[in-house]
Amino acid sequence: MFLTVYKEEIIEGLQKAANIIPQRAGAAYLRSIWLKAENQRLELLSTDSNIEFRGSYPADVKESGLVGVQGRAFVELLRRLPAGLISLKVDEETPVLHIEQGRRKYKLPVNDATWFQKFSDFPESGAVVWSGDFLQELIERIIFCIGDEGADAMACFFMKPATDGKIEASGMNGFQFAMLSFVNDDLYALLPAEGILVQKKYLGELKKWLGDDEINLNIGDKRLFLRTENKAESLSLPLSSHQYPDYSVFLARIKGEEISALKLSRTEAQDALLRIAIFNSEGNRCAYFDLSEKEAIITATGQEVGSASESLDVEYNGDIAKIAFPTNNLLTILEHYNSTELTFTLTGTEGPCGIDGRDDPDYHVVIMPMKIHDDVKFSEEQV
Repeated sequence: MFLTVYKEEIIEGLQKAANIIPQRAGAAYLRSIWLKAENQRLELLSTDSNIEFRGSYPADVKESGLVGVQGRAFVELLRRLPAGLISLKVDEETPVLHIEQGRRKYKLPVNDATWFQKFSDFPESGAVVWSGDFLQELIERIIFCIGDEGADAMACFFMKPATDGKIEASGMNGFQFAMLSFVNDDLYALLPAEGILVQKKYLGELKKWLGDDEINLNIGDKRLFLRTENKAESLSLPLSSHQYPDYSVFLARIKGEEISALKLSRTEAQDALLRIAIFNSEGNRCAYFDLSEKEAIITATGQEVGSASESLDVEYNGDIAKIAFPTNNLLTILEHYNSTELTFTLTGTEGPCGIDGRDDPDYHVVIMPMKIHDDVKFSEEQV
């Protein structure tokens, strides 16, 4: 293999390829970035055995070939080189990759092409066009509610076609749930009726890869495929085969008759909760809401830091006098809304609470309140 290529043409793709490969663990095949030269293009390929990245960039190919090179060392070297033309040539006898730029010369060992395992090709038939920045936003507004551990459905991002013609994207972790609905007729037709699941551990790399431009998307039997509109780069991720829980049960409860409604200012609540959080401790992470028709008094007590009480002007209609939420979880939820005013739909002191905003009509978050334990105090004589 022998080619010349401009650093500025490939460095961004190299960094994306390096993001995927394992840093230390795994076989040399997985720690490699594969260089494939043919048809005046340099193709970069990397995988962690699950995610697959492919990028194709213009190059002056004098001899075709395929080799694997120690990925992170190769990327770090090229990153530190100045912009300009770089020569890449494989010594077939050694085998070594010779990297040259002017008077700069380097050698890196390579893996033989026999180690290479074929990557999945992007399926052309049925592919749809989608907005990369919207997919980024979709992930950002859902990912904080997805479970961090385990290989079950609660550690997955879920997307399915709903009966109203919209697509529902959601995530849950047992005590929080987030869903954003949107319209895309082409994607709606492509999605299987049971929806698709992508594990949370892949979403970070997907967000890094996505840009503001439109992308092509397709769904295979076992993989999700994404590609830049110019076909230069592609990413594919495995789909999970787990069964997603039926969230319509608790959504229906929030829309039921026996509910209490609390309206408050999002920014005022955020400011108050940021101060309240100072008084939380490992043993008591909650903000307690004492509710009346026009006022919500938020309190917190920490054995080492004291206590706090703040009053918010609200509109409240309901029978629940007191309810508690994990302070930091509630703050995270409020950060993901655009609405100035939010409505909390309470179904009970330990039942699901829905949060909605007028300026976020298709976005819904559900949080489970914390059980309130009455403090029992003992006198010195009793002890």
